[in-house]
Amino acid sequence: MKIAIVTPVSAGSRKGNRVTALRWARLLRQLGHRVTVRHEYRDQRDDLLIALHARRSFPAVESWRQAHPDHPIIVALTGTDVYQDIHTDKDARQALEWASRLVVLQPLALDELAARLRKKTRVIYQSAVAPAVRATARPGVFEVCVLGHLRPVKDPLRAALASRLLPASSRLRVLHLGAALSPDMEKQVREEMSANPRYRWLGDLPRWKALRILARSRLLVQSSLLEGGANAISEAIAASVPVLSSAIPGSVGILGPDYPGYFPVGDTRALAALLLRAEIDSRFYDLLKASHRRLRRLVDPARERARWRRVLRELPVPHRKTKGV
Repeated sequence: MKIAIVTPVSAGSRKGNRVTALRWARLLRQLGHRVTVRHEYRDQRDDLLIALHARRSFPAVESWRQAHPDHPIIVALTGTDVYQDIHTDKDARQALEWASRLVVLQPLALDELAARLRKKTRVIYQSAVAPAVRATARPGVFEVCVLGHLRPVKDPLRAALASRLLPASSRLRVLHLGAALSPDMEKQVREEMSANPRYRWLGDLPRWKALRILARSRLLVQSSLLEGGANAISEAIAASVPVLSSAIPGSVGILGPDYPGYFPVGDTRALAALLLRAEIDSRFYDLLKASHRRLRRLVDPARERARWRRVLRELPVPHRKTKGV
């Protein structure tokens, strides 16, 4: 098939939705399809539209439906879709109705959908691979990675604030990787970096470098207020880096309800206690590592590719007009 993937994030961005779109394009090409990734949809002749983000990609979904009413649409739901927009925004809700299939990134997202929509929804975990160059933790320091762009929904300074509560004997350092998406956010992280010797913001690094820093870290902190299913968690699992996460459905749906590394959303003291425990309690840290090893199969690219193959086989075949008839 000729497949168009539309994402609201423009080319060259390192935002998670763009990363997801490019990975899906690669997997679909491996399945033999011709795939283009676009910022918006124009009336190109494709066989299938995959729209990443129900609300923000709604103009593409609407244009596609008008131009190709008999062609299938897959709408992939982001965290803001699942936990905000589909409950309040009429365009997002309409995109759900028009979709031939819906894709979510972890199974707890199904709880947010009406029963009739769950029937056409498929769960596809995001895959990741470990960096090609083997990374080793730096001696004498307990490095903790925060991987994600700085915006309020990510609660990006929670790990930095928690690190302030640790005792003087702690060797913990927080490395924060990601772009500040507003002047106010940049001001906040620069002020935190000046006041907090445990915190260092490294900015928007090339992806290979960010993944290498993640792989050498002792922990990833995922402090978001909501997520559809974070790329960063899949990348940490692939790199064998344990996660401490806010107890949100988007993380619990990947890590599982019994995972030992959760803290309540926005709870700085609870996160600080987990950070210190992971640093000084080797049995607890080993438990986090063991829990991660059991999750490796979820982020295998072959598994994600197979899930996409299955979804595509379910789609209705569009009627094609024959010339000369």
